[in-house]
Amino acid sequence: MTMTGRPYRRRRDATVVSLLLLVLAAVLGPTPSSAAGADWWTPTARPAPDSQIGVTGEPFTGTDAAGRVRGFVDAHNHLFSGEAFGGRLICGKVFSEAGVADALKDCPEHYPDGTLAIFDYITHGGDGKHDPTGWPTFKDWPAYDSMTHQANYYAWVERAWRGGQRVLVNDLVTNGMICSIYPFKDRSCDEMTSIRLQAKLTYDLQAHIDKMYGGPGKGWFRIVLDSAQAREVVKQGKLAVVLGVETSEPFGCKQILDIAQCSKSDVDKGLDELYGLGVRSMFLCHKFDNALCGVRFDEGGLGTAINVGQFLSTGTFWQTEKCTGPQHDNPIGTAASKAEADLPAGTDVPSYKADAQCNTRGLTALGEYAVRGMMKRKMMLEVDHMSVKATGQALDIFEAANYPGVLSSHSWMDLNWTERVYSLGGFVAQYMHGSEGFAAEAKRTNALRDQYHVGYGFGTDFNGIGDHPAPRGAAAANKVTYPFKSVDGGSLIDRQTTGTRTFDLNTDGAAHVGMIPDWIEDIRRVGGQDVVDDLFRGAESYLGTWGSTEQHQASVDLAKGRTATASSSESNPFTSYQPGRAVDGDDGTRWASDWSDDQYWQVDLGATNRVSRVTLDWERAYAGSYRVELSTDGVNWTTAWSTTSGDGGLDTAKFAGAPARYVRVHCLGRGTDWGYSLYEVGVHSA
Repeated sequence: MTMTGRPYRRRRDATVVSLLLLVLAAVLGPTPSSAAGADWWTPTARPAPDSQIGVTGEPFTGTDAAGRVRGFVDAHNHLFSGEAFGGRLICGKVFSEAGVADALKDCPEHYPDGTLAIFDYITHGGDGKHDPTGWPTFKDWPAYDSMTHQANYYAWVERAWRGGQRVLVNDLVTNGMICSIYPFKDRSCDEMTSIRLQAKLTYDLQAHIDKMYGGPGKGWFRIVLDSAQAREVVKQGKLAVVLGVETSEPFGCKQILDIAQCSKSDVDKGLDELYGLGVRSMFLCHKFDNALCGVRFDEGGLGTAINVGQFLSTGTFWQTEKCTGPQHDNPIGTAASKAEADLPAGTDVPSYKADAQCNTRGLTALGEYAVRGMMKRKMMLEVDHMSVKATGQALDIFEAANYPGVLSSHSWMDLNWTERVYSLGGFVAQYMHGSEGFAAEAKRTNALRDQYHVGYGFGTDFNGIGDHPAPRGAAAANKVTYPFKSVDGGSLIDRQTTGTRTFDLNTDGAAHVGMIPDWIEDIRRVGGQDVVDDLFRGAESYLGTWGSTEQHQASVDLAKGRTATASSSESNPFTSYQPGRAVDGDDGTRWASDWSDDQYWQVDLGATNRVSRVTLDWERAYAGSYRVELSTDGVNWTTAWSTTSGDGGLDTAKFAGAPARYVRVHCLGRGTDWGYSLYEVGVHSA
């Protein structure tokens, strides 16, 4: 139950005696304080000393007039990446039973001047020098441009929640190769071992916060396992925490010299284990090409360092080709990196042609199996970090099944595909850029959000390897002025103080996760209220995507096992390419036509049905131009859908539902020198 009132309330029927007793008790007894739990959002036993929050007022609860939840979504954060990469890459802890002085102390290897903050200068240049002292002075950290210091202390997360955030996706993350070459470590580099530990610590953090509020279930930090549970948490005014996974070689699925080091059984076992840990969304590849998919490249010196890491892990550097569509991967970083010193003698990072910007690797057969395995478990797929080829294939699979569980959580998907994500029912968040850049990108896609009636999210990537919003300056136009009201108007937000340091967005930038409310206020000032309103609708949209994913049911394939005919079939003494092979339910068999244009394949559904979607799984011999035609009598045909830009792979033709007993694929122009060939054709009512 959510308590919104104070424990001492006058009753209208109170007697004079009872009133006198209350007054006497107030005079003679101890004075209630916020630490005594007078407000449901205030802990009864916060550690002392501890970080201040800098927010006063009651967090909003309930739903809006239409029954929708409200609040911001951080769709991409890494609470416990300090436990990854061997455990010594990020200094400081999210929480400690010994208190803030223990949690926010610096790593020993950063003394005396921070020179050994190696990861900072490998990824961002410079020399990494800084004052290493943490609590209580925090002279040089946390900082918006430092990757090696804790940015997710629990009290800072609390400030983000108090400022209006209602959903937090905690991506469990690591990279075995970075761990192995990083000189400081105190644990195994096995990726799944680290993922298990980070999941456990997330539950430990929940218990730690619960203890401050009086016991299990009473704290504001709530790990949720389904969308209904998340909605209830948000309605109570608390923070719904979703577990995700972002690791380079999940469940051991790496490739060495392009040979997969895992099997379908490893994929099933790994997905089952992650689901059992509470994971509901995940990346299939991240930074390194693995046995499941190719990655979207990194730029600059960081890109060079990651490419070196890929070679050391897999024996292969990234490989590129010319892009076949408007989508493209990031330019590969070619700037020099200190990581090149780790390459074997005589081995150099290759150069790349400027007109070949797409990864040659897409979604492998094993990767497609993993995507379908996630669908069976009603999990959501993160497409950021996938190459455009892999992303396109994954979206093809989802479109063929009308599966909504697709997420782009921090701007790493090619933005040309934003509408494809929205049309499926997916969710999009933008990386936590500076307020001006963030607002400009949000406005660019505003019409799409209006069209699909969706909200927006942000992905902070705190404790990741990206920079965060820099200070705009104390003299900047429209700067944040303190204190300011929260978006809902119910709380007052002032500067945040930890130890002896007080943080100000104007001069410190987004130094830690607690600066999210300040950053959103900055967005409001430079970008306008409309952008903030879209962000405030983020929780409803994210949970809408999750709920639709959970409720998804595969539609019946009306064509499976039915009688099929064709204008021609390729003759082969060893293999049948007859029309029925495209509706036999076996994706290893196929129909193939003669090697000429203007061919057709059709199926008799056995009875008239409402048809609104046809899926076509092309073999390499695909149609560049074709029509999907419908008929109730097999004589009179109408065109339901057509294209002149077919590119093979898995196509989905969607159109207004119409009655049909016969469905025909009329192939007009070949995409190759061969004929036309289809592994499977599916016909669906919805």
